[in-house]
Amino acid sequence: EDIERQKLNVFRMELMNTKVIPVKSGSKTLKDAINEAMRDWLTNVETTYYLIGSIVGPHPYPMMVREFQRVIGKETKEQILEKESSLPDAVVACVGGGSNAIGTFYEFLEDKVELIGVEAGGKGIKTGEHGASLCAGTDGVLHGAYSKLLQDRYGQIRTSYSIAAGLDYPGVGPELSYLVKKGRVKVTSVTDKETLDAFKLLSQTEGIVPALESAHAIHHAVKMAERMEKDQIIVVNLSGRGDKDVFVVAEALGVEL
Repeated sequence: EDIERQKLNVFRMELMNTKVIPVKSGSKTLKDAINEAMRDWLTNVETTYYLIGSIVGPHPYPMMVREFQRVIGKETKEQILEKESSLPDAVVACVGGGSNAIGTFYEFLEDKVELIGVEAGGKGIKTGEHGASLCAGTDGVLHGAYSKLLQDRYGQIRTSYSIAAGLDYPGVGPELSYLVKKGRVKVTSVTDKETLDAFKLLSQTEGIVPALESAHAIHHAVKMAERMEKDQIIVVNLSGRGDKDVFVVAEALGVEL
C-alpha cells in the first residue's frame, strides 16, 4: 500500500541500490512494516541493524530519534530570534508517529510558546477512518511502547487511515503522548479534504508544493492566523516536499496523469 503511495521515494531509494521489501500482511502500511522489520531484526540480531526514523517503538529508539530531530527546533529557535528578535507565539507541526513534531517542539518546551500537533483526521473522527490517536485513542502498548493508540476494548489495534502515508499509523511516540497528557502540547485533527485545500493553497500562493503530511499543519496554522493579531508569529514545520504525493493528490482531485 505505502510502496504504491510513495513510489517516487521508493524509486529514489532503489536508484541508490536499496533493496525495498514490500509488506504483504495486515494493512500493508507503516504499522505492518515496523512489525516485519522488528521480526527480522530479532530473528537475525547478529547480522541485522534496526533503524527507524520515527519516535515509536521500544526504548531507546524514541529517545534516540528525538535527539537527532532536535536540530529542527534548535535551528528554528535560532533563526526566529535572529529574524524577529522574539520567540514565536505558536509552533505547529503535523503528527503521525511524531518525530518531526517532537523535534520541532523540544527546544520550546520551557518557553511561553503554544505548541500544537495536528493529526490525520482522514474522513472525519466520527467515521472511524482516521489516524488521530492523540485526539481519539486510548492508552495501550504497541511496538514495545506505552502510548495513545487506536484500539478496540480488547486492546486489538484498529486500522488507521490517512491520505498522507506518513500519518497513517495507529499510535504515537510515548514522549509526545506524555506531553499531551501533561497539557504542554495541544492537539487537533485535520481531514483529507482540508489537507488538500491547504496543499493547493500553499502551492498557489507561495510556489511551494508541500508534503501531504505537512499540509495538515498548514491548514490549522491558516485557521489560527485568522484569529490572531497581525504582529503575532506562527511557525509551521514544513516537514516535507510534495513531489512524492503528486499522484495521490491528482487521484484525489480527479485529475488523470
